[in-house]
Amino acid sequence: MRAYVVIATKGRSREVAELLGWLDRQTLAPTAVIVVGAEPSDIEGLAEYQGLNKSNRIVVTTGVAGTCLQRNAGFDYIHALEQQQRSEAGYFVTFFDDDFRPADDWLAHCAEVLKNQPQVVAVTGRVLGDGARGRPLSSDDARSYLEGRCKPASHWASGERQVEFQSMYGCNMAFRDTVVTHCRFDENLPLYGWQEDRDFTCQASRYGRTVYIPGCQGVHLGLSTGRVSGVRFGYSQIANPWYLIGKGTMKRTLGAKFVLRHLLANSARFLRHGARVDYAGRLKGNLLAIHDLARGRCHPQRVLTL
Repeated sequence: MRAYVVIATKGRSREVAELLGWLDRQTLAPTAVIVVGAEPSDIEGLAEYQGLNKSNRIVVTTGVAGTCLQRNAGFDYIHALEQQQRSEAGYFVTFFDDDFRPADDWLAHCAEVLKNQPQVVAVTGRVLGDGARGRPLSSDDARSYLEGRCKPASHWASGERQVEFQSMYGCNMAFRDTVVTHCRFDENLPLYGWQEDRDFTCQASRYGRTVYIPGCQGVHLGLSTGRVSGVRFGYSQIANPWYLIGKGTMKRTLGAKFVLRHLLANSARFLRHGARVDYAGRLKGNLLAIHDLARGRCHPQRVLTL
């Protein structure tokens, strides 16, 4: 089974180069690694990377920043490559965030599950540590987790058993070719594309099971560089769930829970000075989205005008 890797990135060419080094060590070598930047500076120097065989690495730019748009560009390149292959053997596409550090056997474990369980169409792995839930982690921290020198952190994507998940975790998720050929990331979710992983998982679930696999392990560094502004992200925290509820890919109760949780959290934390997270900006974005909701004009694309 062929394995493709897509990395959508913005402002982190150095982090991507480091991730390519980790991909060099995969026990199942990827057929191709597609790095999709929003502008030339995002992929600066990557074409000259000396690790992965150049025939197995494709570096492209889309000209527009957006997780969903960039991931769809990766799909387009894979579709073109597959037309050249004309092979009956199946394949899968893995999405790694540029600040995710996978275990050496991540792709191999994923391929084994997809081969032995044909009803499974989507996989997400065990997150041993996640800097997005606290302080950012380093690659040295990632090695400590993966080598067992650091106890795995508590995380919703954890556990010793394979279980059904309603949402893959966007920093490390893979989809079978049957999904990739029929589904697209929703480009109405711009920029950071918050909750795009849940939306795409819902699309994938129409074709089979979407599962968490403990054997696919890794660490999410949770770096803050390259992220959208606090105001824009705060707007997305309200607008994106509202949009997905209307679309039918998020339950109303879950969407309401997201909205309430983030509104309360940002309200409680917005006076924190010097915090790594711009809670004041997020709260402002929350309130702008609620104001737009009352006026009947709330939509994810509105962040592009903020």
